[in-house]
Amino acid sequence: MIGRTAHSSPIVSSIVSVNKHKPWIETTYHGIVTENDDKVLLDPPLIALDKDAPLRYAESFEVTFTKEGEICGFRIHGQNVPFEAVVLDKSTGEGVIRAKDKLDCELQKEHTFTIQAYDCGEGPDGANMKKSHKATVHIQVNDINEYSPVFKEKSYKATVIEGKKYDSILKVEAVDADCSFQFSQICSYEIVTPDVPFTVDKDGFIKNTEKLNYSKERMYKLTVTAYDCGKNRASEDVLVKINIKPTCKPGWQGFNKRIEYEPGTGSLALFPSMHLETCEEPITSIQANIELETNHIGKGCDRDTYSEKSLHKLCGASAGTVELLPAPSSSANWTVGLPTDNGHDSDQVFEFNGTQAIKVPEGVVSTSLKEPFTISVWMRHGPGAREKETILCNSDKTEMNRHHYSLYVHNCHLILLLRQDPAETENYKPAEFHWKLDQVCDKEWHHYVLNVEFPSVALFVDGATFEPFLVTEDYPLHSSKIDMQLTIGACWQDNPGHDKDNETVSEPSTGGNARMSQFFRGNLAGLMIRSGKLENKKVIDCLYTCKEGLDVQLPEEVASAVKVAFNPNQSSLTVEGDDIEAFDKVMQHISYLNSRQFPTPGIRHLRVSTTVKCFNEETCILIPEAAGYVMVLQPEEPKISLSGIDHFARGAAEFESPEGVTLFPELRIVSTITREVEAETEPEATEGETVVSEEIMHNLDTCEVTALGDELDGEHETLEVDQAQVQQRGLEMTSSNLGLVLTGVNTMANYEQVLHLIRYKNWHTEALFDRKFKLFCSELNGRYISNDFKVEVSVIHTANPMDHANNAMVQPNFINPVHHASVDLSGHNLVNAHQASVVPSAATIVIVVCVSFLVFMIILGVFRIRSAHQRTMRDTEGGKENEMDWDDSALTITVNPMETYEDQHSSEEEEEEEEESEEGEEEDDITSAESESSEDEEAGEPEDQQGASRQQQLEWDDSTLTY
Repeated sequence: MIGRTAHSSPIVSSIVSVNKHKPWIETTYHGIVTENDDKVLLDPPLIALDKDAPLRYAESFEVTFTKEGEICGFRIHGQNVPFEAVVLDKSTGEGVIRAKDKLDCELQKEHTFTIQAYDCGEGPDGANMKKSHKATVHIQVNDINEYSPVFKEKSYKATVIEGKKYDSILKVEAVDADCSFQFSQICSYEIVTPDVPFTVDKDGFIKNTEKLNYSKERMYKLTVTAYDCGKNRASEDVLVKINIKPTCKPGWQGFNKRIEYEPGTGSLALFPSMHLETCEEPITSIQANIELETNHIGKGCDRDTYSEKSLHKLCGASAGTVELLPAPSSSANWTVGLPTDNGHDSDQVFEFNGTQAIKVPEGVVSTSLKEPFTISVWMRHGPGAREKETILCNSDKTEMNRHHYSLYVHNCHLILLLRQDPAETENYKPAEFHWKLDQVCDKEWHHYVLNVEFPSVALFVDGATFEPFLVTEDYPLHSSKIDMQLTIGACWQDNPGHDKDNETVSEPSTGGNARMSQFFRGNLAGLMIRSGKLENKKVIDCLYTCKEGLDVQLPEEVASAVKVAFNPNQSSLTVEGDDIEAFDKVMQHISYLNSRQFPTPGIRHLRVSTTVKCFNEETCILIPEAAGYVMVLQPEEPKISLSGIDHFARGAAEFESPEGVTLFPELRIVSTITREVEAETEPEATEGETVVSEEIMHNLDTCEVTALGDELDGEHETLEVDQAQVQQRGLEMTSSNLGLVLTGVNTMANYEQVLHLIRYKNWHTEALFDRKFKLFCSELNGRYISNDFKVEVSVIHTANPMDHANNAMVQPNFINPVHHASVDLSGHNLVNAHQASVVPSAATIVIVVCVSFLVFMIILGVFRIRSAHQRTMRDTEGGKENEMDWDDSALTITVNPMETYEDQHSSEEEEEEEEESEEGEEEDDITSAESESSEDEEAGEPEDQQGASRQQQLEWDDSTLTY
């Protein structure tokens, strides 16, 4: 031991020591370091102890100078450890851990590694160095508030409905990049914009503080900021837009109530911009029913208004068809006494009010009940009384009043009575077929077709098949020779002593004299009987199908998502789906289509009924009905014009020939429409409209030729046309003593060709001097009617019957085309009393031939002398008016017998003229009495020029002269 005393000097001794012990440190350390700082605070402090180290405080004052037991350093184990350990005091073993570089908490919040302490070993060279055990060090990096909050979105927007307070309109959200909970959390949000009715909570939810008003403000713009828990404000504020919508009302939006349809434009979209507003309700299914109301148009909708017979022909069922309710005409007049709708825009409908009925003339229907036949009719009937109401009835004309067959309505039942003719076996046979139909009493138009093929009867109503629910049997009728009467609107009941075969309207059966019973109350149209069945369903559908209706072209992208179903006449369709967007697209493609060239103008009401279901499969919101109408505009009405030669003459031989005389050789049928177009004017000029006439093509359904004046006498005159040519062009022809009628839906060109073939024949032309006819044509059962084209044909007679044929061949025909201006010939008459026995004073054109050049010179001189001695201005004008032009190449004089004398004089002067006429009969060059009297009168004028008060003049047809 080395020691010292109080009064002695220190004694230093050197003792050789051995490094026997390892350094010692704690097993675990926990440290904290702040990012951007390098000093680590450890718990416990970093101190290494070594037993080899001398006591720092000994009783002696001896100090060792050996290094055994000193701590020379610390060693850190681990990869990429951003820390280092440093010895502060070797003797005490005190050390520190510090960061090599600045730490980032956001990159790594904690670090873990191991550390060892080692002593200085023995001797100067540090031999036999000892290491401590490895201790684990956990260091946490403390965060500093270096980042500010940042919003996740650049802007926010939302839509709210006025008048409602929301718990939450939308949520704004910001984030902070700091790593610590304190500095990374957003502690609050704030609306920077002042004086707005909105607030935001600490979680970022924005709500309104009062009910919003759309009329006051339609959109609010808010600026919102955020703060983290270290009081850092967001680096950038965010913009929030809140749109205010009016109070949401579920229903269809963008629906136009008035939709105008211009004829001839094809299909028209009804809802091009319509969409369904559901007010954000969760929808699972949508069903909409679109109805087009056309019950007030014609017979339930717009159809071609041709006659029912023409419609049957167009649909392919023309053979054997008899029309029992035709439009009144000269050839079918038994419906004259019935009231109709009097409209040409729609079908002709006959009204039966319970007091009216008509009898169909004999011979119109010749259908045998033993053969298959078809009855078709349009009917509108409401709930009636309990009495039978007869549509069609064929009963005994006298005595027994048996009903052979009838079609009637009773208690909303449609019943067909069909009694069989007498047979060898008296067995029961089906006699009455009953159908119970709602259509009979719903006051709507329906189309009925009954195919009768005994013993079965098939009924089609609006194209759908119905089976009878009851069939009763009865004995066949007993044999009799009583004639039958076919009636419509009631059944014929005979009462002796009241014979009015032409009766068309009867009073109800209330007294003993009534001849009708079981009157019908309702409307009928298109009643037909056709021999043979209508087995083709397409024909039946064609008779019923409307020309207007709804249509839809489904877009490919939504065709599988939405279902669409139509009713038979396409006046209603149903749309079903679950996708609102796809549903809207389908609705926008629904259109109205009218395929008629001249549709019936007017309103078609339109209704959209919608049902919406939610997840509970119940109706969650109510969609109000959307109502509007389609206005079909008035089509441009065609003007059908007939033109051609309206006045001509032919020789009598041509009228008596087998070919006859062609009435309309140059007839033209033209149809035009008039439109107003904007006129192209200068910029400074006033805008105006110009009327333009445009020729169009369409069909005709009737052309009628009638004789004016007396009716045609079948014994010696007739109108004829080649029946083969008529049938070849798909037309039908009927004739009577009134004239000739062509019917059938066909082109104007075909009608024109057939009219060119009509010829007039007359076998007794001795007393015939002229004949007048009238022609008119119509379209759509009289909706559009042409002008009355009148033709006058004159008969050329010759004095010598033997030369009649030759004169007819030599003499030209003088024709007045319809467009020529008529000449005023009043005051002239070239026919005297002697001519009356041959040519009447009516309108006869006399052709004088073979006049010599001498006669020409005499007549010319007479006119010149007379012109020089005219006494009054009226005579002067008359002379100028009647100057004659001559064609030297053809010595033909035309005398116009339509003239009357200019002046009226005494009977003495007339007798003088007659005497002069008789003196000239000796000349042999004159071939007719007319020419003879004319020449004698003109020859006698120079002898009595001053005393004559009557002047006779000649008028020449100069239309054929070459100038």
